[in-house]
Amino acid sequence: MDDLERELRDLATWLETPDVPDVRDRVRARLSAPARRRRWRRWLAAALAALLVAALPPGRAAIADAVAGLLRFSGVVVETTPASDPPTGAPSPLPSQRSVSLDEARRHVRFPIRVPAALGAPEQVLVADPDGTGTYRVATLLYRGGALRLDAFDGRLDPVFHKQLGGGPGVEWVTVDGDFAVWIGGPHELAYIDRAGVERVETARLAAATLIWEDAGVSYRLEGQLTRDAAIGIAGSLD
Repeated sequence: MDDLERELRDLATWLETPDVPDVRDRVRARLSAPARRRRWRRWLAAALAALLVAALPPGRAAIADAVAGLLRFSGVVVETTPASDPPTGAPSPLPSQRSVSLDEARRHVRFPIRVPAALGAPEQVLVADPDGTGTYRVATLLYRGGALRLDAFDGRLDPVFHKQLGGGPGVEWVTVDGDFAVWIGGPHELAYIDRAGVERVETARLAAATLIWEDAGVSYRLEGQLTRDAAIGIAGSLD
């Protein structure tokens, strides 16, 4: 057994995973289709991993992290830690957070802000953590009085959110529009990581169930009192 296979088998005991889907035909179809700006290498890596064990994260670096109890996916760091007391008190908002119109938010971020058709127009829009040019790093759409939120950000390079599971909910690999996503099915600690890579502990709070996915270079984090299937349905309705 080589090192990669051993890491994959170790990871299977760390994650709570669904039954392994047969993705071979779907991967072959994608590879034979005309070239598109898709993450085909991620599909290939994930397909190979699925043939060995359960539905696993793409890329060997992610596998090594997950074996160590740490997972990085689409700008979010998910860490398993010993159970501890959840954050108390009102958390601080994200750095320089302010409320804006949807049109204004779209002018002040470097990525498209898409609205899920399943939810309609947001009740409130927030932007946070600007750089020196006034370009914001995170945009948040709020629904249901703020109980349901959709964060959008460019998570391809630096981590943006840090989640600590603390022995509570498990991580489940699912798909959104055919691409891999992460589902965390219960409350967990959440903190923000700023542009300098510093975790803002004052922003730490207890987050609800969350779906994390990426589309066209933009990372999304949908959080609220939702079932897994409802969250996937909302994610698949981005317009």
